[in-house]
Amino acid sequence: MAIRSYRACTPGTRDRSVLDYGDIVRSDPQRGLTSGFTPRRGRNSRGIITSRHRGGGHKRLYRQIDPRRSKRGVPGKIVTVEYDPNRNAYISLAHYGDGDKGYISHPEGIRIGDAILTGPNAPTTVGNAPPSTHMPLGTAMHSIEIAPGKGGQSARAAGAPAKPIAKEGQLATSGSPPGEVRSIPQNRPAAVGQAGNVDLNNRALGKAGSERRLGRRPRVRGVVMNPVDHPHGGGEGRAPIGRKKPSTPWGRAALGRSRRTNRYSDNYILRRRKTSQERE
Repeated sequence: MAIRSYRACTPGTRDRSVLDYGDIVRSDPQRGLTSGFTPRRGRNSRGIITSRHRGGGHKRLYRQIDPRRSKRGVPGKIVTVEYDPNRNAYISLAHYGDGDKGYISHPEGIRIGDAILTGPNAPTTVGNAPPSTHMPLGTAMHSIEIAPGKGGQSARAAGAPAKPIAKEGQLATSGSPPGEVRSIPQNRPAAVGQAGNVDLNNRALGKAGSERRLGRRPRVRGVVMNPVDHPHGGGEGRAPIGRKKPSTPWGRAALGRSRRTNRYSDNYILRRRKTSQERE
């Protein structure tokens, strides 16, 4: 997918670039596979903000994706490649041999008219979803099922595939771009290839209004707030934060690892993903 740049006709188009959308089929979503979508805007059931910097955004329809690839053993055919406003990867509409239709995450490289298959008899080609046991080491895969029956849970982002690097017993070891190495059951299905829209991070939105339409509200640094609003706030002029370590608005450490301990999947993670400081 190519990147298209704008001419600097206005301040908002200066240094702005968008995706070309050359592979997208301009069609309305399948009516029977859509539903209304009520954004939470970062609030809980009482209306209290629990996730900051979220809100607004353009009105959307929710496309009902089939993360489980429930049509096991039924061949399908890719009919459309569509843009989905609810995720950063593209989606594809598949028509199956038994007459059903369903949306799946679009694998990069698959084209309209290509056939897909899910199940133990599926070949290891892009778009199919065989068990991870059948995949050779180093094969790119996405939408990996971790818990039985839950569908694709890992490696679903656009252009971020995982790869099996070892197999032992009933477990396979996979590595992902953030540097995480974890064990996954070998009998779980996973889609071959990587999710489409790999050039997403190369675009430049160019203006604040584009962020607002995506549902992202402005972020304000803590050092410019008042002491009542943030631990970094207060002081005369450009004062330092006045602490040994940066803090969140609630006084907890802001840098480093924030993942909860005692999670159910801790036993399967062999090496944690790298933090932003470790990548630098």
